[in-house]
Amino acid sequence: MYSRILILRFPETEVQKPLVCSLVKNYDLMFNILNATILPKKEGIMVLELFGTRKNFNEGVQYLKNQGVSVQNASQEVKRDNDKCTHCGACTAVCPTGALSIQRPEMTVVFDQSKCSVCELCVPACPPRAMKIRPVNNNLF
Repeated sequence: MYSRILILRFPETEVQKPLVCSLVKNYDLMFNILNATILPKKEGIMVLELFGTRKNFNEGVQYLKNQGVSVQNASQEVKRDNDKCTHCGACTAVCPTGALSIQRPEMTVVFDQSKCSVCELCVPACPPRAMKIRPVNNNLF
């Protein structure tokens, strides 16, 4: 199984079309939407993890591009500096995916990077600046 986290930018002419659903139906791909802002008659942005065979993945990405969708590999990730983290929990209040949570009864902040959508909301919310953005390899295929 091949998977990548992608950033899709839909032009305003394409936001009403079920393009992501076509990836399932026509290319036998699975997806997990990590973050999305799609407004009618405006550009839409979606961060999703796309799964499938490499062949179907490549064909599905080409289909999106042919529809006018900009496709980018997520080129960054969120990392936590454990030495700086004071476990105050401020980041957990803004995390939309539950990647940051409080472990009870210890009251420590747990960071599950596999749930992170790279929305970056935790970075400015962190008082000791323990949350950082880090570039990653930007190869799409």
